[in-house]
Amino acid sequence: MFCLKLSGQMPVKALVVICMVFTWTPSGTAQPITPEQGRTRVVHVLEDETGAVIVQTAPGKVVTHRGGSITLPCRYHHEPESTDPARIRIKWTKVTDALQFEDVFVALGRRQRVFGTYRDRVSLELAGPGDASIIIHNVTLQDYGRYECEVTNDMEDDTGFVNLDLEGVVFPYYPKLGRYKLNYHQAEEVCREQDAILASHSQLHKAFLEGLDWCNAGWLEDGSVQYPIAHPRDQCGRKDTPPGVRNYGYRHKDDERYDAFCFTSKPNGRVYFLKRFKKINYLEAVKACQRDGAGIAKVGQLYAAWKFQLLDRCEAGWLEDASIRYPIVNPRARCGGPDPGVRNLGFPDKKFRLYGVYCFRKSDESNDIESFTKVVKMSNKPVNATKAI
Repeated sequence: MFCLKLSGQMPVKALVVICMVFTWTPSGTAQPITPEQGRTRVVHVLEDETGAVIVQTAPGKVVTHRGGSITLPCRYHHEPESTDPARIRIKWTKVTDALQFEDVFVALGRRQRVFGTYRDRVSLELAGPGDASIIIHNVTLQDYGRYECEVTNDMEDDTGFVNLDLEGVVFPYYPKLGRYKLNYHQAEEVCREQDAILASHSQLHKAFLEGLDWCNAGWLEDGSVQYPIAHPRDQCGRKDTPPGVRNYGYRHKDDERYDAFCFTSKPNGRVYFLKRFKKINYLEAVKACQRDGAGIAKVGQLYAAWKFQLLDRCEAGWLEDASIRYPIVNPRARCGGPDPGVRNLGFPDKKFRLYGVYCFRKSDESNDIESFTKVVKMSNKPVNATKAI
């Protein structure tokens, strides 16, 4: 915490936005809580001799997982207090790394509008006077990112920012065609097919800090190509270089080809290994999951189960992309090496090779409502983790 005193000769804005930024870590995650988590970081700004005190937060983030509800906190103080609330406009916008803006929510007095994929999922918190916070329900992977809160009254306006982070896991991906076969748009598509999105730089860097080591470059969501090296070696950019995330910079999205780094979060369901008396081929695996009232699991779902369910199974099984993988939380002999992770045996012949299968069964949403912010009572609207590879 630090304080800054502004001289009385400096102009004082009539409208100040106060973005309260908190960090929550969901229970049940495999990661320990860091000292920064669960803490409010506040900056006090004292303005001239009028006695007005404005409390403003330093940059921070709020954290949830896919399917949860989260409050993006924003408060404002208006001088004079007698200003008509009907003349105050609140606008929330999502800001991408490419400095593109996506409208999320706008309110002017009692009139409100929600945009795009946020419809039926976003509402004002309405915790009292000066509260411009919004609640996002049923959070999706695409909600991850930076949000701007803007409060306007006639000619005066001010803004604040909140970063929405998701608990999840980053995983490298390449298709059956082999490595370095994907342009940017194809990388986006394969991640989406595996119940994931292209990872951000910050997500990849966090995975590196947790031990992710992968010697193949992959696309990130901002169009850059990078790869994490925890154990430098000659075949991965020289042994005498320090550990870190290697960066090829921004590449041509249509012409150049690499692998992909995907990011997924907690799924609305459960992955399990289907017990059978005999091994089966790919087509039989698909049908076996269907007969069990489920679907064959995607790669992202298996990684999420390894992360959040702590799924540990030393048996190789088919996944939807026709690859063979298995999750190991507690490394042991004859289970693929000394480190935890999801083992990948590649893409065998779909007709003649026989393995087990991992299935995914969706959960009953009515029994799976969770919130990682305080519970908010709303009329007619219910309020609705990573060791490296």
